[in-house]
Amino acid sequence: MDDPHYLSGLNLTGRRVVVFGGGTVAQRRLPRLISAGARIELVSPSTTPSVQGLADAGEVVWHQRRYAAGDLRDAWYALACTNDPEANAAICAEAERERVFCVRADDGEAGSAVTPASGRHGGLLFGVLSGGEPLRSAAVRDSILDALHSGAVAGGPAPRADDVLPGVALVGGGPGDPDLITVRGRRLLSRADVVVVDRLGPRELLDELAPEVEVVDAAKIPYGRAASQDVINRTLIEKAREGKFVVRLKGGDPYLFGRGFEEVQACAEAGVPVTMVPGITSAFSVPAVADVPVTHRGVAHEVVVVSGHVAPGDERSLVDWSMLARMNGTIVLMMGVERLPKFAAALLEGGRPGDTPVAVIEDGTMRTERVLRSKLSTVAEEAAAAGVRPPAVIVFGPVAGLDRNQAR
Repeated sequence: MDDPHYLSGLNLTGRRVVVFGGGTVAQRRLPRLISAGARIELVSPSTTPSVQGLADAGEVVWHQRRYAAGDLRDAWYALACTNDPEANAAICAEAERERVFCVRADDGEAGSAVTPASGRHGGLLFGVLSGGEPLRSAAVRDSILDALHSGAVAGGPAPRADDVLPGVALVGGGPGDPDLITVRGRRLLSRADVVVVDRLGPRELLDELAPEVEVVDAAKIPYGRAASQDVINRTLIEKAREGKFVVRLKGGDPYLFGRGFEEVQACAEAGVPVTMVPGITSAFSVPAVADVPVTHRGVAHEVVVVSGHVAPGDERSLVDWSMLARMNGTIVLMMGVERLPKFAAALLEGGRPGDTPVAVIEDGTMRTERVLRSKLSTVAEEAAAAGVRPPAVIVFGPVAGLDRNQAR
């Protein structure tokens, strides 16, 4: 039977969209709605850690309760993603009365709209519908994406059969923009049986996964609830031993303060093969997108990347802050927002001039990116006044004061 649906592109920018349920289905759908600029309200008694992270960041408004009549008043679009079929049915019934198109996750044919299997490549966004056969839609979508990623559509080489190895693939997802994952990383992700993802992985890529792919939320929300590293390691090993191909999707590059090698060591000890796919590191790419080169001829001949996980003077610290203060080059500080006053004070005490330029890039490469330009003596106060939140990359040094329009 022909698919009765009419495929259309909705402009949801600034329009109220209500999502019911805060589980993994919502976790897959929310990033695409956020990137579309929708004004999203989430109604759910609880959420996954990653969905909570979206709410904490102000990207969605979370009403921590169950569905109530009247929730769809003045809405443009709705998604019923709860684990309660009766609640989903009631949501769809209200949507029908309010003339709001509604997707019902547990029974696609019962809603007034369906979510297509969608894919994005470069500036191209496409969707596939198949009349209530989501697995078929996903298979066609995946074939198109594979062809686009490999260049096969333009006559390039087809993907190699040995590209998918058994066990675990540790994939660096890049700084956040889904277009900045590597071609190999995206190809392996499209063939995963299980995806273990944290908060800083390129979240929009989850919406491209086939419905049967298991998504394990290993979100590490700074200074909030977290899945322990031991639990993550055990999950990778157990899923791989079940004969599933597991992709561990991490933000940035897994080997730069990403604890990626710990996961490789755990898998090696358990006899689970690992494929390593490096990612574009946020330490360099986020400043670059914000017009901050970490090195520049005649300005900086050295760059040091430092973890802000522990403060200067902490007995666990392995960093010589007095040495860093004596440097003339660039310091890139990761995970340093919470303790920024202490890091700035350590550099000042060590002799770095107070007028040293500083750039703070929050949510780098994302739609919500913000850049704060400051100097060492005032950056802590200005960042606090601006409400800077993690994740942010902080660059200290003369390169942070460069302007692309200034004369060379």
